[in-house]
Amino acid sequence: MTRQILVTAALPYANGPLHIGHLLEHIQTDIWVRYQRLAGNECTWVWADDAHGTPIMLKAQAEGTTPEALISQVKQSHEADIEDFLLSPNVFHTTHSAENKELAEMIYNRLNEAGHIVKRTIKQLFDEQENMFLPDRYVKGECPNCGTADQYGDNCEVCSATYDATELKNPISQVSGQPPVLKDSEQYFFALSKFTDMLKAWTTSGALQPEVANKLKEWLDTGLQDWDISRNAPYFGFEIPNAPGKYFYVWLDAPIGYIAAHKYLGDQNGFDFMETWKADSDHEVYHFIGKDIANFHCLFWPAMLENAGLRKPTGVFCHGFLTVDGAKMSKSRGTSITARTWLDHMSPEYLRYYFAAKLSSAVTDLNLNLDDFVTRVNADLVGKVVNIASRCAGFITKKFDGQLSETYPASERDHYDQMVSAQKVILDYYEQREFGKAMREIMLLAEQANTYINDAEPWVKIKNPELQTEVQEICTVGLNYFRVIMTFLSPVLPELAKKTEAFLNTELTLASLQQPLVSHGINKYKPMMMRVEDKQVQAVLEATKASSSDSGNAADGSGAKPTAIDLGLDPLMDTIQIDDFAKLDFRIAEIVDAQPVEGADKLLQLTLDIGFEQRNVFAGIKSAYSPADLVGRKTIMVANLAPRKMRFGLSEGMVMAAGPGGSDLYLLSPDDGAKPGMRVK
Repeated sequence: MTRQILVTAALPYANGPLHIGHLLEHIQTDIWVRYQRLAGNECTWVWADDAHGTPIMLKAQAEGTTPEALISQVKQSHEADIEDFLLSPNVFHTTHSAENKELAEMIYNRLNEAGHIVKRTIKQLFDEQENMFLPDRYVKGECPNCGTADQYGDNCEVCSATYDATELKNPISQVSGQPPVLKDSEQYFFALSKFTDMLKAWTTSGALQPEVANKLKEWLDTGLQDWDISRNAPYFGFEIPNAPGKYFYVWLDAPIGYIAAHKYLGDQNGFDFMETWKADSDHEVYHFIGKDIANFHCLFWPAMLENAGLRKPTGVFCHGFLTVDGAKMSKSRGTSITARTWLDHMSPEYLRYYFAAKLSSAVTDLNLNLDDFVTRVNADLVGKVVNIASRCAGFITKKFDGQLSETYPASERDHYDQMVSAQKVILDYYEQREFGKAMREIMLLAEQANTYINDAEPWVKIKNPELQTEVQEICTVGLNYFRVIMTFLSPVLPELAKKTEAFLNTELTLASLQQPLVSHGINKYKPMMMRVEDKQVQAVLEATKASSSDSGNAADGSGAKPTAIDLGLDPLMDTIQIDDFAKLDFRIAEIVDAQPVEGADKLLQLTLDIGFEQRNVFAGIKSAYSPADLVGRKTIMVANLAPRKMRFGLSEGMVMAAGPGGSDLYLLSPDDGAKPGMRVK
């Protein structure tokens, strides 16, 4: 039965360009959506810009334009980045829309009519000269935590403390330049505290990752506070019905923007969006978000939906933050990289694959190690995957007029069927968002394909006139393996998949894999993917350092929409899961050479055979072993450790040893019979 699935990604804030931190989530979402479509499910992705709030109003003023003009300009920029990064939403709308205004008012009115909206008088800063209450970003003063001057009224850019604007020392209005006064202000609150029992049940229903549910339990056990959903004029957003001068806080109408984008899509395409959002809908709804906004999506949002008579999400999938070379993204180091800067120098599919290879279902931070990035993309995509096609295509086009063999060799049919049957494991990993595991399984298939070609040696046999048919069959087998592998990779590498379809003159579908391609014409092979060069990475970093155009980019925290962290909430803590351990690829390795390292007291340089290739590894075991004693010995290595540049050379893995160190160090070894390349389970 075809599943009816609706997917959303967190809405990028419409006051700056997309950067690679955003793209981590966007790519994760896109891969999952494309997988669902490949699997034959009806999967719709609705998305939008988040276009309201004080930061947008401030930036528009600074640029001498209107908020409407600013968000329109930013939306065009976002749409271009979305297309060029090969993302596939069905619609990219905006929260500043007629649909969102209508739905925000509908949901608010339902909450109000049910008695869940309460008024409360609080103290706020007021500019007497301008006769206006001051939003947080309209006031600056000294941080109440560290004393730094010239800090905004919501958080300190020096010590990262969050606070209420009324806590600032020596506050100054950014409108008049005068000190504001405290004045009573009536605000509107959503009575979130009434829904504790419902939220306790829903957050433990399986809709959330365990670590998210556990973190939210702290909130629920402590006791929920009512949520301030209003802001005073001036504010760029929707005015609250029957409340002149009061506007919906950006976090009220932002998630409603998901439904509004779906309504817009339905109006354009003639379907009823409410079939998905009604309380008893059997459709599935999933949100992809960052861990810092879990509170809004997993407490405030389901409470709003429940009490507006709408359905709650089937699941909310949180991911961690992105670091670059182990540190927070930084413009000064060139690592706060915008999507456009990346696209100016490198293929989007490089980053799509690298993120896929690192992503799991856990709420853990992901590090973009630039050395590992270059090595992994070149080794996996160029050295393993595309290499299959380039090794076989020339023989078919030059010697056999572009025709695959008339039949598939019977001796290889079982191997083909085994490769196709790997889809069960791979597709299940996609479904569970274990993209890293899926990529490892696919790369194992690529290794098998390359091993087959190596052993078959078509470049040798082509010289023998009597073996021409065999060469055609070998290359037919190799290209069918390539077809299977690229079908499995198509959610991650859609552009490379299109090139593959053009080259093989066929569509990449799961159903078509049931039979190999035979007696079939292919087109002339054209290079499909080039190696990543270090100079490309350096060009990205230098361009980022040189650019000052991303002011207000959420990558450095300035001008961003308030999140759980901005509101004084703790972000989800990173915990180690069993899946983190499963990321380690342990392999049997045979030591084929061992040499002392000149200038190093503890290191030996090992050459390790892991079946499909040899690796160079520097190991600190010199005090326990002489090089001659190690040659021919089998050991266990971590094969997927990021390569590390040392002053002696590049180390491409790690051997496993135990003991306190020095001469009391013991290299781990497998039992007899273990062969190089075997995975250690």
